[in-house]
Amino acid sequence: MSITVNNLSYIHPDKESLFQNINFNISSGEKIALIGNNGSGKSTLLRILAVELDPSDGEVIYFDKPYYIPQHFGQYNDLTISQALGVDGKLNALHAILDGDTSMENLECLDDDWNVENRIDAALLFWGLQDLDLSQPMRNLSGGEKTKVFLSAILIHSPAIILLDEPSNHLDLESRNLLYQFIKKSKATILVVSHDRTLLNLLERTMELRKDTVDIYGGNYDFYEIQKEEKINALQAQLEENEKTLKLARQKARDIAEQKQKNEVRGKKQKQKAGIPRIAMGMLKDKAEQSGAKLRNIQNEKLNDISDSNKLIRQHIQKEKILKVDFHTSNLHSGKILIEAKDLNFSYTEQPLWSEPLNFQVRSDDRIRIIGNNGAGKTTLIKIITGKLEPSAGSVFIADFQSLYIDQEYSIIDNELSVFDQVEKFNERHLLEHELKILLHRYQFPNSVWNRKCIQLSGGEKMKLILCCLAVSNNMPDVVILDEPTNNLDIHSQKILIASIKDFGGSVIVISHDQSFIDEIHVNQTIELN
Repeated sequence: MSITVNNLSYIHPDKESLFQNINFNISSGEKIALIGNNGSGKSTLLRILAVELDPSDGEVIYFDKPYYIPQHFGQYNDLTISQALGVDGKLNALHAILDGDTSMENLECLDDDWNVENRIDAALLFWGLQDLDLSQPMRNLSGGEKTKVFLSAILIHSPAIILLDEPSNHLDLESRNLLYQFIKKSKATILVVSHDRTLLNLLERTMELRKDTVDIYGGNYDFYEIQKEEKINALQAQLEENEKTLKLARQKARDIAEQKQKNEVRGKKQKQKAGIPRIAMGMLKDKAEQSGAKLRNIQNEKLNDISDSNKLIRQHIQKEKILKVDFHTSNLHSGKILIEAKDLNFSYTEQPLWSEPLNFQVRSDDRIRIIGNNGAGKTTLIKIITGKLEPSAGSVFIADFQSLYIDQEYSIIDNELSVFDQVEKFNERHLLEHELKILLHRYQFPNSVWNRKCIQLSGGEKMKLILCCLAVSNNMPDVVILDEPTNNLDIHSQKILIASIKDFGGSVIVISHDQSFIDEIHVNQTIELN
């Protein structure tokens, strides 16, 4: 085994339990996906496995030290690239030896690793980082570049166990394809936390983290989806069978009660005719009532057990149910020109952002994807076509239409408002308070979070809150614009978004490196930036 986890638990300092007494094994060379809803503790579990965080209870047994790439890199901003790669000591020792300093300290530090520079150069070249200066600080790099620095370290050090937390989040399409290629060819034991379904489908086993267990599925994400659907179908069938049983049991209880009442009336008349003394009749009545009460208790207990079982099944089905916002169909006639760019370009410096000026149209009902490597100006183009920036060259025509722009920062959300107040702000339909609270429950916001500030929400929670806000507004956009909408979203939240966008009867403009998302929302045109 590469990793063995025994009765592992983690409780936050605020006493909130993330997971309790979970157990699993990972064999050498296995490639495994770790999935679960936002807030289930996936990143925390990875940090525990990486020996960066102590568990509240339980143990983790390794055969080798894991190499860990986190989701966020702010803690490394003060390091140089060579320090982040873990090669600064060896490089300094190598250069000192080559300059004539063959001290024992330098020789021990280098540890006969005379090819370290060649491995560094090859690793950086593979990830397209060959132009980086190893002495520059990590803070100067983009999110995608920071990710690729840590991925480069894998090629340099060849660890036997690799832990990856959302490794494709900040990568452009070209870099994602490199990541997929690396995962497929690697012989290491790999555990990946990701919401990237293309990546998840490269992994041979899927583990779903829950509060008190880890459910293990013997296949990739598509296999997991099929198994989950079969489970939900089985639960639905069980619910329907329980409902039939409950209906029959209630009818039987009514029949027994009616029959008992008839028997009591008939028995009373017969006893009166037989001349049985009143005191004896009272004793017989008490005995009959005790017997009847016992029977009713047994019957009620059975009814309650079935009702409780049905309640739990409904809750489970509700958690898996995919919600969506039913946008009204745009009133614009199909094919109307909404945006038209002619010889469009933009400059932050003297150098134009795009090597070739842009010429394109966006018509009503179009579904358009904007693609390009990191830094190609995708978000800049969105700002131009939404009127937030003026082009430096060429022209852009923007018709009169209603748009909804969901950016990477979820700016629709006011971070200073509570969850409930944020929904109330969008309540253009003037729903009553209890109706808003019912809707919040439907979007997986229990009453325990209604007063929580929006700034405390995860990316996935903010996206669900946006959809909840749209559900209580008049939500009639003609164009929906999405900038990397699946970043930070758990898969369940992605499905909510996909279900809403797929049936939207207007135009969609999207920036996304997530090919699965693009395919599911039926994009039919592409604007490529170079």
